[in-house]
Amino acid sequence: MNDETEYPGWTHVYSGKVRDLYVPTALLDDDDSWTGDPLHLSPVVLVVASDRVSAFDHVLEPAIIGKGAVLTELTRWWFDQFPDVPNHLAYAEDDRYELPPIPAGIADRATLCRTLDMFPIECVVRGYLTGSGFKEYQATGAIGGLVLPEGLQNGDRLPGPIYTPAWKAPMGEHDENISYERTVELVGEVVAEQLRELSLDVFRRAQEVAEARGVLLADTKFEFGADRETGIVTLADEVLTSDSSRYWDIEAYARTDAPLDERLASFDKQIVRNWLAANWDQDVSERPPALPADVVDRTFARYRELLDRLTGDAV
Repeated sequence: MNDETEYPGWTHVYSGKVRDLYVPTALLDDDDSWTGDPLHLSPVVLVVASDRVSAFDHVLEPAIIGKGAVLTELTRWWFDQFPDVPNHLAYAEDDRYELPPIPAGIADRATLCRTLDMFPIECVVRGYLTGSGFKEYQATGAIGGLVLPEGLQNGDRLPGPIYTPAWKAPMGEHDENISYERTVELVGEVVAEQLRELSLDVFRRAQEVAEARGVLLADTKFEFGADRETGIVTLADEVLTSDSSRYWDIEAYARTDAPLDERLASFDKQIVRNWLAANWDQDVSERPPALPADVVDRTFARYRELLDRLTGDAV
């Protein structure tokens, strides 16, 4: 699943569907006799956003060249918008760390991060009713136990952002939507309250920033961990990117006479999902078909457009 690239001074320790993790080799025994999780041995980790794209639990081919760099730049930009919110970024010039250089070939998609003790909760915030939240609302009139007004339609703005957390399941299992009360059981009342309030605060502020640039932030997910030195709840992982958030164009959304799929067209890999759903029966015994060049190009253009819209001048 990873690109099987090794870099001088860095040891590859993990690959997810779209990201690869490395720790400084000097922290590991030369004879590779170390045991346990290397992320617990290292105070820092190099997170490399690949150009891989996944859908329906499969990594697809070909990769979307440039995607990793776009997502990394967007995450860095969003961290800069919230200087008062503790985050996991580390810096090579910090004399607490003796680090090999970050390889030039991946510098635009690599993020040096402090390792945290991560909380097993995805902090989902929804400002609009759509996606799986809309399906749950149709079935129960609520999301995550939060009862919503009757008569809401797909794409409607909620009276205010709501916090609907999920439990981060072990690898190979699906995450599970949980109630706020369950988060208290998992992490304790103090931390659970901090996660909820931080998530809602950052989301509201991000909505204002996005709307000033002609973009609606419909929903997102945050992840947090505890700083290993101070215990402070710290924002981690990718933040407010196309892969962790749903964004819509304000002008398109306002066209109430347009088809719903046009009004709610997101700046992400929905183009890939739509094509795959129409051209593959999701037979688990078969690999998904290769993505056509035009699907790859149009998907990258949506990622790039969001970055340009958000980081350019406000409209």
